[in-house]
Amino acid sequence: MESSPRAKVSVRALVVLVAVAVCVYAIDQIAKYLVVTNLPLERSVPVLGDLLSFFYIKNSGAAFSIGSGSTWVFSIIGVGVLVFVVWFARRIRSMAWGVLFGLLLGGLLGNLTDRLFREPGFGVGHVVDFIKIPLLPAYFNIADVGIVSSMVLFLILTLLGVGLDGKRHASHEAVAGSEADAVTPDGETDPVAGAAASQAPAAPETPAAPRRETDRHGDA
Repeated sequence: MESSPRAKVSVRALVVLVAVAVCVYAIDQIAKYLVVTNLPLERSVPVLGDLLSFFYIKNSGAAFSIGSGSTWVFSIIGVGVLVFVVWFARRIRSMAWGVLFGLLLGGLLGNLTDRLFREPGFGVGHVVDFIKIPLLPAYFNIADVGIVSSMVLFLILTLLGVGLDGKRHASHEAVAGSEADAVTPDGETDPVAGAAASQAPAAPETPAAPRRETDRHGDA
């Protein structure tokens, strides 16, 4: 009998999750502090020529300046997602999924801290955005990078079939085909024939012919 999810909590995965979340949150808050105290508001500062520049703005919307003017809505959504991540973390057994949820948790905490404690007030504070690259028309911050990175990692793990337990879940047909390679007359295996043979229906068994009894004189 399999034990319940509560009994299978992976301490290592949780440690990785917390460590990644703390790193993302700390880097985000330190970067925002340096931007607020050193950069002029709404003035471009080149960093890597046209590839990267800093442009300090106060964002009242979501990530990448989406939904400006609805800060309190995103604050409520952020708290809800944060509670879900903390509750769901006990099911994680994989280090990769621990990194994923750590990136998401750190990013959520970074932007939620701005909305709760920055001006103009609690729950409606403006998020500090300052990163600008040519590929994106909007400005963003380190917390946004963490959130988007977690989404990219989620797609990769999903496409690879990696579950929360860290195991790859291959289809039954693929496994059966790989284990049923046919052998050619030359003695070499033929994976194509083996796959076809593994999917072919089994031939019905032919019932054995009834045995005839002989008499005492040996005649049939």
